Amino acid sequence: MAFVRTVDGDISPEDLGVTYAHDHIYCIPALWKEKGDSDLLLDSHEASQAELAIFARAGGRTIYDATAIDYGRDVGTVKRIANAAGVQIIATAGFNKAIMWPGTMPGKGITFGQWIASLSRAELCAHVVGEVTDGMDGTTIRGGVVKFGTGYNAMSEAEIKVLLAVLDAHKETGAPIHSHTEMGTMALEQLDLVRREGVDMTRLTIAHLDRNPDPWMHRKVAETGAFFSFDGITRAKYYSEDVRTRCILDLVRWGHADQVMIGGDIARRSMFASYGEGGLGMGFILEKWVPRFIEEAGEAGFDGKALVHKFMVENPKRAFVFK
Repeated sequence: MAFVRTVDGDISPEDLGVTYAHDHIYCIPALWKEKGDSDLLLDSHEASQAELAIFARAGGRTIYDATAIDYGRDVGTVKRIANAAGVQIIATAGFNKAIMWPGTMPGKGITFGQWIASLSRAELCAHVVGEVTDGMDGTTIRGGVVKFGTGYNAMSEAEIKVLLAVLDAHKETGAPIHSHTEMGTMALEQLDLVRREGVDMTRLTIAHLDRNPDPWMHRKVAETGAFFSFDGITRAKYYSEDVRTRCILDLVRWGHADQVMIGGDIARRSMFASYGEGGLGMGFILEKWVPRFIEEAGEAGFDGKALVHKFMVENPKRAFVFK
């Protein structure tokens, strides 16, 4: 029977409710800490819990926390503050991307890159499987998604080894898969490897493709059956919001509405409303973006309210299940 694995245990997909498909809650990435980039350190229990409370008040129920071990994951803290805020969390097993691997592994005295280089594909798979079946960060809290990532217009040998190990872990556990694409690049190259390994494309969600709003590429990805995580909302420094809406509605026109999900990918203190820097926060998508999308979808001849329900309630029921 299909189920979704949260930090509090396994639940029915019907219990997910309104779901953000990619976000970060509390994390202290080693690389950014070592570089002194404080904006990328989500290190306040109180502020992060306040953000989850904002999300819940806006009608949110579940968040996929895409924070892997190499991005400063602290699943025990996330579980504690999520429970206090009344929010369900799906946690991440696996890895992010090679750009993070110069960071020092806590308590190990070596970098993530050195550790990954020392392990075989089979050993990396065993590590990820353990995070799904036994627990993460010294806890019994189990991962609900397995993740890999690749760089900007590049895929290193180490990233390929990790990608293949994560696919192996998916085969062993039945966990859903999530991939990071840097600025929306390398999605088709990732999919070539997923296909080569005989993995069902519908088990994969690809993040950040709205940062590369290429209609041809989006159509080719969609034709494989993979899910899209549109998670660049508010980032006008890349594209204005109407570009993202056009990408989403194009997928709907092409018959791929069942593959779209929405998230915020908030990973900076300055993006949160509760870290004291005036950010838009975790309530913005539900409170501001959703009404705008419904209006624009209506102007284009679609039922925007029905589409939002599909993107944020119905599609996550299929994307985040174990099979």
